[in-house]
Amino acid sequence: MATYEYCCAQCGPFETRHPIGTAPDRSECPECGGASRRRFTAVHLSLMSKELGAAHERAESTRDEPEVVSEIPGRRTVRRPHPALAHLPRP
Repeated sequence: MATYEYCCAQCGPFETRHPIGTAPDRSECPECGGASRRRFTAVHLSLMSKELGAAHERAESTRDEPEVVSEIPGRRTVRRPHPALAHLPRP
């Protein structure tokens, strides 16, 4: 669910919640019942965690300018299992 803001000419701004992408252009004011137009407001990205914000920033930066790889990545090192796991019974 996303929060959408509407503005009533008589009562002022109010918010409603709708599934993303389904908010109507007009909504009924909860106080006076009049028709209110939807306002387009900025997304509150500052409320994100730092990790989510960094992931969002990486995704945004690669949308228009994808990363360019100049060489083939090296082989991954094989992680060996913990020695204690060798003593467990095998099926």
